[in-house]
Amino acid sequence: MTDRFRLTLAQMNATVGALAANAENAFAAWEAGRAAGADLVMLPEMFLTGYQTQDLVLKPAFLHDAMAAMAALATRITDGPALGIGGPWCDATGSYNAYWLLKDGKVFARALKHHLPHDDVFDEMRLFDSGPLGAPVDLGAVRLGLPVCEDAWHGDVAAALAKAGAEMLLVPNGSPYRRRKLDLRLDVTRARVAETGLPLVYLNMVGGQDDQLFDGASFVLDRAGQVVAQLPAFEEALAHIDFEKGALGWTPCPGPITAQPDDLEQDYRAMVLGLTDYLGKSGFKKAVLGLSGGVDSALVAAIAADALGPENVHCVMLPSRYTSQASLDDAAAAATGLGCKLDTVSIEDSRHAVEGALAHVLAGTTPDVTEENIQSRLRGVMLMAISNKFGGMLLTTGNKSEVAVGYCTIYGDMAGGYNPIKDLYKTRVFETCRWRNANHRPWMKGPAGVAVPVSIIDKPPSAELRDNQKDEDSLPPYPVLDDILERLVEGDQSVADIVAAGHDRDTVKRIEHLLYISEWKRFQSAPGPRLTTRAFWLDRRYPMVNRWRDTR
Repeated sequence: MTDRFRLTLAQMNATVGALAANAENAFAAWEAGRAAGADLVMLPEMFLTGYQTQDLVLKPAFLHDAMAAMAALATRITDGPALGIGGPWCDATGSYNAYWLLKDGKVFARALKHHLPHDDVFDEMRLFDSGPLGAPVDLGAVRLGLPVCEDAWHGDVAAALAKAGAEMLLVPNGSPYRRRKLDLRLDVTRARVAETGLPLVYLNMVGGQDDQLFDGASFVLDRAGQVVAQLPAFEEALAHIDFEKGALGWTPCPGPITAQPDDLEQDYRAMVLGLTDYLGKSGFKKAVLGLSGGVDSALVAAIAADALGPENVHCVMLPSRYTSQASLDDAAAAATGLGCKLDTVSIEDSRHAVEGALAHVLAGTTPDVTEENIQSRLRGVMLMAISNKFGGMLLTTGNKSEVAVGYCTIYGDMAGGYNPIKDLYKTRVFETCRWRNANHRPWMKGPAGVAVPVSIIDKPPSAELRDNQKDEDSLPPYPVLDDILERLVEGDQSVADIVAAGHDRDTVKRIEHLLYISEWKRFQSAPGPRLTTRAFWLDRRYPMVNRWRDTR
């Protein structure tokens, strides 16, 4: 005879602090599991509060409300399956990142997170106390091991649970996205399966929270480490997974297998979802951006159209005497192709007014970057006025290359509430534009076809703040710049290492210098979705005042 255990995986999107809404979504998932005959409905780590809560979880009133909401939810979990859901737990021994099991109208078990991550984007050691290694939880005929997120990245928790009689490992997660993260998760969890001989379920949260993204992509491994179920990336999903018990123990039956997108598509969807949730969870329905005729703002417009719908994206062209007719034409083509509203607001009269007002102060000086920055800041003033008047969030459009070296104007083109391409190097911007032009997906709200006109992609980048200006007047060619930056930022390589890789030493030293002196700008920059292992602020945290330089 074989026994059967049905697990409902609820890969869902939570909002930090929305306790009642998150509880209702959890209850709806539980009802779906009950209708499907599940024995357990499983939600991600810290789902009730949303994740990451950061210092919000240190506030006693918040902890009180969260635990009260959990207790209220427990009273509703009757006449049906158990519900597993993450949320904080506080008692006389400490405050914990806990995974709660609710059944028959009450809390019947908790697993407390043992390993608290304190690297990457996490700082949980200052937020929670470490729980004990813990023991399996008996749920009917099944003994469940519940390593919470980081606990699955260390062998001791899974080993202790297996030794104590766990028959399967269920891992609730709030695992943030970064490029190629799924491969790493599979490597880690397969190691736990190999060590314990137990099947493993990896359930991840989905959705955007500030500058972090949770990509879902949950999966189930059998005792051989083979993927027998794979949920989609970047979207909510509900899946019912059956386990059968035979002579060797519990075995997961084959479930849905969703193909995972490639890196370019994952990054693009991450940017779309990040923008969707940042605006939606903040109460915004519309966005406004300066559309210059350049590739960065064109890509941001495409992302915004795909996230919000073209009818909710207001593009504004803000020309000066230095703006070329080609840029005017390209901006119009980009907005028209996407179906977004486009207004044109000249800054020429304003520029003359400001320069005239400053004339007696600046008398005897030579025009330089000061006058260029006036133009950029005037554009910021105009865009913020439109944002304030019509209620659309202003999006900034600076790529990671420019943000890295400070090739951007504080209070000018850096003004705004969110930057969808903040963690995208310029060379990757071009690749992403070409990918979007060649691909359309059902989750995109923008039109199919060319989203970024080819003329924009092909022309030499320029800020157009002076006559005949090109980015390469101030910076190395972007393929060179980006390779140096990736080595400095993502690779933490020394100047000597980068020179050995074929780069000119003077160029490397100049880029290193620009990187360090621009820290203060990045400190004041808008948030944006994390895509890499070294996103500014989240992963790479440097002092704004720093006199050290690599002299090797």
